[in-house]
Amino acid sequence: MDEHRGARVVLVAAMASGQGKTTVTAALARRLVRMGKRVRVFKCGPDFIDPLLLERACGSPVYNLDLWMVGLDECRRRLGEAAREADAILVEGVMGLYDGTPSAADLAREFAIPVLAVLDASAMAQTAGAVAQGLRDYGPVQLAGVVANRIASPGHAAMVKASLRDIPLIGSLPRQEKKLPERHLGLVVPGELPKVEEMLDAVAGQIDFDDTAWDALPILPAAPAQAAAPPAQPLAGRTIAIARDAAFVFVYPANAELLQQMGARLVYFAPLGDEPVPPDADAIYLPGGYPELHCPALEAATQWRASIRDAHARGVPIVAECGGMMAIADGLTDKQGQRWQMAGLVQGEVVMQPRVSGLGLHAMPTAHGELRGHTFHYSLMDSNLPPQGHTVKQNGGAQGEAIYRLGALTASYFHAYFPSNPEAVAAMFLGKAR
Repeated sequence: MDEHRGARVVLVAAMASGQGKTTVTAALARRLVRMGKRVRVFKCGPDFIDPLLLERACGSPVYNLDLWMVGLDECRRRLGEAAREADAILVEGVMGLYDGTPSAADLAREFAIPVLAVLDASAMAQTAGAVAQGLRDYGPVQLAGVVANRIASPGHAAMVKASLRDIPLIGSLPRQEKKLPERHLGLVVPGELPKVEEMLDAVAGQIDFDDTAWDALPILPAAPAQAAAPPAQPLAGRTIAIARDAAFVFVYPANAELLQQMGARLVYFAPLGDEPVPPDADAIYLPGGYPELHCPALEAATQWRASIRDAHARGVPIVAECGGMMAIADGLTDKQGQRWQMAGLVQGEVVMQPRVSGLGLHAMPTAHGELRGHTFHYSLMDSNLPPQGHTVKQNGGAQGEAIYRLGALTASYFHAYFPSNPEAVAAMFLGKAR
């Protein structure tokens, strides 16, 4: 492929969550890879878990696209770069096609990306046509076609196809004997699935896809190759230690990339393995994840707990997001009501809740302007530590998550998208946040 020609692109969307968008996107990505195509995948909206699976499916990092959090220009740059490198680009939508502000449909219209609608046909037949036409016409969006998911038989697929009228049935996928396991924050992360590669190969082999329809998709032009201006490097010469194990897994690829672009050297350590903070760390990043699933190991990790308290006492800047903050509270009470001792750096008790406690796009006010991101958690924190501020909800501007600052520590349920404000991020990792 000529490097300036571009790539075929489609946005995989649905009428709602739970229709099988991630399964279809992963299956299609792996199928295209097995056909010898270079594939890049993006995830619409704030999400950590689906990109981990999609990365395994396509073999490349999966970046997020969102017109508000990531920004129009950065979305355009990411897509243009991908079109220069790949033959195929898949963008997995978020929630329902028109849900949220901005929605997956807004992204599709902004970049003239055709939509591939995934329909869970397990409990419908001819009504699939009405749903597909509604998805196409409500916005409207350019609808490339439909993938019918959870099809019971060839006859079932034929009924769905006939109902679509002028909308092509591009593919179908049978009901899966084994579906991807889920938990309270979404899919189980691929690192915990011992046969994830076999599962991806199996679903790629089962998707019945119309290659002619794929070849008819429009080409997204490649961005011209040009040398980027060297970024400012306020973190040059500094080592940032990032917690990374099954309890700390939620890091936007763009976040780590930005820290490196700003001059930082990244090293990793595993609190679950009772690894202490590396002694040469100039700053520490405790990202979100699933500390609530690993309470016994975190309580037993006395070396890790002592090392994070010692680093804070020495004035080492620490950024703790969501699960990272939960792990350095005084204690964490799990869903069974059992309390576990955490690192005891942030005064407060975290208690798991039966339903979601925070969800949505937020912005953190800083001296350098707003830092954008999101929140998604199933716990609440009760702390006597007075917040130094709060995030602001993107939808309506209401008060959002508490922001705690204790010395050089910044802690919150808020997940920041670092490229939205590099200056504010540098200030946090330099211990100068305000």
